[in-house]
Amino acid sequence: MDKKLLEELKLALEQKKKSLEKELSSFAKKDPKLEHDWDSRFPKFNGGGVGGQMLEDAADEVEEYVSRLSVEFSLETRLRDVNLALVKIQKKGYGICETCSKKIEVERLRACPEAKLCIQCQKKLGKGK
Repeated sequence: MDKKLLEELKLALEQKKKSLEKELSSFAKKDPKLEHDWDSRFPKFNGGGVGGQMLEDAADEVEEYVSRLSVEFSLETRLRDVNLALVKIQKKGYGICETCSKKIEVERLRACPEAKLCIQCQKKLGKGK
């Protein structure tokens, strides 16, 4: 892979990393004990309301927290893939399919710079990424 293309893809990965971290930080914080782990913040319950309204507000906050967990997991997974691609660039292993060891197509890397698999191996797995 030529140096100019590699720099282009590295820049795209770094921008994606910033974007994912920004999105995560809007509702979660980095776990200081686990590298690359984020923890969703529980919505603040103001304790207002009376009777049924208070219970409904609390239920809404729990529902919001639970939905945040799945979003957090998805964003963490994408961020992990981006970070792994950046490490591969440093170690000179970027752009190689993890399954068949062939070069990943340039068009694929431009569309999805964190791709781990070539198009053929991805199709065999039946996944869209």
